Amino acid sequence: MQQNQPDSNQRVIIVGCGSMSRTWVRHMTERSDAEIVAFVDPVVDAAKKAAAATGNGAPVFTSLAEALGAVQADIVCDITIPAAHREVAVTALEAGCDVFAEKPMADSLDAARAIVAAVRGSGRSHAVMQNRRYNPNIRAYRSLVLGRRSPGEDRERDGIGRLGVLTADFFLGPHFGGFRDAMQSPLLLDMAIHTFDQARFISGANAVSVHCLEHNPIGSWYAGNAAAFCTFRMSDGSIFSYRGSWCAEGAPTSWESSWRAVGELGTAIWNGADAPYAEIADGTSTEFMRPVRRVEAEPTWTGRNGHDGCLDEMFAARAAARPAETDGTDNIHSIAMVFAAIESARTGREVSIEET
Repeated sequence: MQQNQPDSNQRVIIVGCGSMSRTWVRHMTERSDAEIVAFVDPVVDAAKKAAAATGNGAPVFTSLAEALGAVQADIVCDITIPAAHREVAVTALEAGCDVFAEKPMADSLDAARAIVAAVRGSGRSHAVMQNRRYNPNIRAYRSLVLGRRSPGEDRERDGIGRLGVLTADFFLGPHFGGFRDAMQSPLLLDMAIHTFDQARFISGANAVSVHCLEHNPIGSWYAGNAAAFCTFRMSDGSIFSYRGSWCAEGAPTSWESSWRAVGELGTAIWNGADAPYAEIADGTSTEFMRPVRRVEAEPTWTGRNGHDGCLDEMFAARAAARPAETDGTDNIHSIAMVFAAIESARTGREVSIEET
């Protein structure tokens, strides 16, 4: 398949034309460097509806293989259900296309590994939608946690020092109806990938092992376990603690979770909605409880929020011939946390991420 150069108009195939695709299609149609050349969905009426909404005359197909045989493409946007991600990604990569995929990367770790193998075998790229990274507040929070050090300084000026503990609370009561209500592990399988990926982004570390307790609280309207409590050991020696429930009525946290990071010099707080801040202890004090100074976050993120920001990064990375921030070869570390947590909940033991 003949490929365009990254700085020319990129030909895009949309695979999966359900409700989530609308955000992706809008983004592509608003770009001056992208053109949708085909819509694919096993339900042909869904593909026709998506195509009609754009009015660009792009043809519709019921399989990606059929589309790739009929049109030239540079990028395949995989907005299918998780169970289809492996087939779509491998087919696209082997055809010489790069892949921009909706989360989660795959419905199993074996499937995610197969995608990574296809990336390496094809020389193409695969990036995963992690829209919650693209928010000025989480970027500012990350800078508070990781800190800033000037040349010649041995202490962080605005950061909390080396991270010891990172916690995230996620308590909401959404009544989705549909497939989530029937899932075995709705919170871990459908939502926790966001928070786990955020934890990796905030801390700059990967998970090493996890112990997880999963259960279905009294009053839950889900068939499967809608709450989970996970303790991860991270590669930097810190602990990441996750507490979450999808059947928690009242006093909800943000969808971004509520965060606390405790370092050797202080603590950084983000409630997921407002600007984050840190309180740094006075290291020269000898008082029983050390006085602290408050450090306000300095948002510097100038990109767009959410899906638009993540897709902008995918296109920018492709143009620069570099891995995207959410490249699949990195994002596999986030999805591995999900499947390790599920395995730990099933077996009742601490599970090494490598075991999964």
